[in-house]
Amino acid sequence: MSLFGSLFTGVSGLNAQTQSTAMIANNIANVSTTGFKRSEASFFSLVTTSSRSSRFSPGTVAVNRVQRVNLQGPIQQTGSATDAAISGNGFFTVKRDPDATQEFLYTRSGSFSEDSTGLLRNTAGFALYAWPLDSNGGLPANQGDLSSLVPANVAFLGGLTRPTSNAEIALNLDATEIDTDLTSALTSAPHFTRGLTVFDSLGSAQVLTMRFTKTYGPQATAAGTIGSLNATSNLVNDLGLTAGSQFDVSVNGGPARTYDVAVASGGNVTVTTVGDIINDINANFAGIPGLSAFLGNNGELVIQHNEYRNDVADFFDIANVTGTPLTGLGLVQNTYSSTDLDNATYDNGTPADTPPYSTEGFPAFQFQPTDTAYNSRGWWQMEVVHPDGSVFSRGMINFNGDGSLNALPDSEGEIDIELNQIDWSNGSNPQNIELDIESFSQFAGNYDVISSDQNGAELGLRTGVEITRDGFITARFSNGASTRLYKLPLVTFANSNGLTEVSGTAYSENEQSGEENLREAGEGGAGFLEPSTIEASNVDLADEFAKLIVAQRAFSANTRIINTVDQMTEDLLRLR
Repeated sequence: MSLFGSLFTGVSGLNAQTQSTAMIANNIANVSTTGFKRSEASFFSLVTTSSRSSRFSPGTVAVNRVQRVNLQGPIQQTGSATDAAISGNGFFTVKRDPDATQEFLYTRSGSFSEDSTGLLRNTAGFALYAWPLDSNGGLPANQGDLSSLVPANVAFLGGLTRPTSNAEIALNLDATEIDTDLTSALTSAPHFTRGLTVFDSLGSAQVLTMRFTKTYGPQATAAGTIGSLNATSNLVNDLGLTAGSQFDVSVNGGPARTYDVAVASGGNVTVTTVGDIINDINANFAGIPGLSAFLGNNGELVIQHNEYRNDVADFFDIANVTGTPLTGLGLVQNTYSSTDLDNATYDNGTPADTPPYSTEGFPAFQFQPTDTAYNSRGWWQMEVVHPDGSVFSRGMINFNGDGSLNALPDSEGEIDIELNQIDWSNGSNPQNIELDIESFSQFAGNYDVISSDQNGAELGLRTGVEITRDGFITARFSNGASTRLYKLPLVTFANSNGLTEVSGTAYSENEQSGEENLREAGEGGAGFLEPSTIEASNVDLADEFAKLIVAQRAFSANTRIINTVDQMTEDLLRLR
């Protein structure tokens, strides 16, 4: 029994070594196959049990195939932007064809190129699947399911436009510009104009025009019409006022302060020069109620409320008492009321209480409060003008004494003017643009545009497609724009060596591998994508040749066993 058992043992050895040689041959044949994973023969014995330890019955040998799918192959550089190798754990998700009836397969072969329909396919013809991105670049809500994946189609027959959503401009406004009163600022020619080109949803260029007019601001202001005054200008000799004429100044309905021109009168203030008026108002109306006087940039006499309270509309009165001294000073007797600063500057889009700022404004833009007052000399009216000439946004901006913009950042930490639902009247979609004005400044000097930029682009045709290291499939266009189309998931398995191999260097899921897990590159144990590279076969030729020699010798040894048993059987048959 043991003699013939030895014969079967030798035969099993031949079969096992044949299987091992076949695996080695397959490994060597695929040494240049992208993403190929080698297999190894694992031998184990089959023992024939015996009831007596003194008698031995030979068993046989069997072989199992062990896949080395988890072993990384070397990464090689290529010149294709759509090639990608996985460094670490994970597989690309593919199908033979983009058909719902086809099963998902998994591969490490990342040599992808575009076919005639725009699908990305690897060298085995498998179509690549990925997560589609929404308009904000977000992934599908069910990104953990295979049903969230779509074929990666990169065809852009009509090109791409990118409407402007953000723009920024840095400029300087001349602090020495002559102020205009608030009402006149609406109709007077602007002091400075600047255009900014943006792009609508159709890819058409649209020019937004920004107009700036220096103004006394929303505080109650009485501005003289006579310029070139100075502190020593004599009221009688230089301005022709009548000696003994009188005028009153009062704030918020309080007691009036009477000024006598060149003649002292009981209890009144005698003034002989423009400087006397300025000094007395600043000395006696300082603090609350907060009236001040100064010479404007044109040398005109200006009386202005300092507006300590930004939620109350303060006022003051100037009136002739004897004669018409105010006329000689270029002033008009009147009650001058300030505008609610919050409303005048369109805090959070609230319109002003009174004209001229009643319907338009800069949403979500407000001033930085101070302990004293807003800068009375740093106010500008800013208008944003539609290409058709209509003003669709108007408001006030204010600058600090150091020339910087006086503004509070919004909830996102930005200082911008929000232009909402712009209708270009050309069939394009209504457009929202955030105009960043944080870099505005006011210094004494020339008007100067330092820089301007926006994120839009005109119509561009696709010039290339690339896969990035974090897994995005990105298209580039002739207008300089680029857009992310898809994001590649990396699929991991609990036991990747247990996957079922199919033709084309791909694998299918089974019970031994465990269920698939969709991961973003670099997260949850998944590896990274290396763009413009491929993963070569993990076959080591030197190792395979060494195994081949061993298999050959083992095969020869098993043939010797069969020959020996054959001779022993022949000797038995010769017995008489």
